[in-house]
Amino acid sequence: MPSAEGSRGQKGWKLGSGSPPPLGPGRERPERGRAGPRCQDPQADSSISPLPHLESKIQQTHSLARLLTKYAEQLLQEYVQHQGDPFGLPGFSPPRLPVADLSAPAPGHAGLPVPERLRLDEAALAALPPLLDVVRRRQAELNPRALRLLRRLEDAARQARALGAAVEAVLAALGAETRGPRPEPAAAAMAAATATAGVFPAKVLGLRVCGLYREWVSRTEADLGQLAPGGPA
Repeated sequence: MPSAEGSRGQKGWKLGSGSPPPLGPGRERPERGRAGPRCQDPQADSSISPLPHLESKIQQTHSLARLLTKYAEQLLQEYVQHQGDPFGLPGFSPPRLPVADLSAPAPGHAGLPVPERLRLDEAALAALPPLLDVVRRRQAELNPRALRLLRRLEDAARQARALGAAVEAVLAALGAETRGPRPEPAAAAMAAATATAGVFPAKVLGLRVCGLYREWVSRTEADLGQLAPGGPA
């Protein structure tokens, strides 16, 4: 029995290493033990599929978008609370002021292919941080004691950047074509506009930016849900 096992060990060792087997039977088992992991590593590496990694990336990004959707709703509520009347009053409908470089998701957004939707999501998320920074600076002048609101606005800008980068990574993992360099956002123009505008228009513009942040984060969550395991087909 021992000699048969040694013979089988020599054959396995020879195929894996491409070298002659050890001469002495006493050295045969240690050499086979050391050679085994070396001959198995390349095969194990080649069998790794990128699919679980992609699914994990999508799932993590979707979870982040879901969490930020909740935070965006809290930010919008906090913003309204600090603007005074008529903000927050029943029936108050502020004008939907245009925002440079950013608009709400188009009505046909949900009908686009998922990669194209994610490209639009990522572009909107890239435009939001400087706009949120402008709103935070203006609110620091109008509501300097609203520290939690100012902190939420600062966090929102950072979180939008993080979510945008995660969506971009998902697009790259999917093999989707990436866009070229984007022009610098027109946050400076918005900052100048809010600085010269009256208090009420500045508040309305800030409300609009916070609303767009919520819309795009929520839209991103829904679009990633199309790719997440267990999501709609």
